[in-house]
Amino acid sequence: MFGVRPSAVATLVDRASRYAMVVALPDGNKADAVARELIEHMGRLPTHLRRSLTWDRGSEMARHAAITTALSMPVFFCDPHHPWQPPVAARHQRKH
Repeated sequence: MFGVRPSAVATLVDRASRYAMVVALPDGNKADAVARELIEHMGRLPTHLRRSLTWDRGSEMARHAAITTALSMPVFFCDPHHPWQPPVAARHQRKH
């Protein structure tokens, strides 16, 4: 999500509880900045609330392997324009 000024946030929503978390991205939406902020913010959550992350296929997640490693949490990628898809198969994981 982008603001009027050069600013960005990531919105994270738990599918079961609908708990929402807004993560400020003060350093922009490039892959390194997004990974750093997601690791910091999601690392504060209890382990049972970060079993996996499903994301669209934006380039801001190019560092998804760093997120998986830091949080012991797989990152899945949904089909374009279908962010509601559950992480059902490894074919949704981006290969780099």
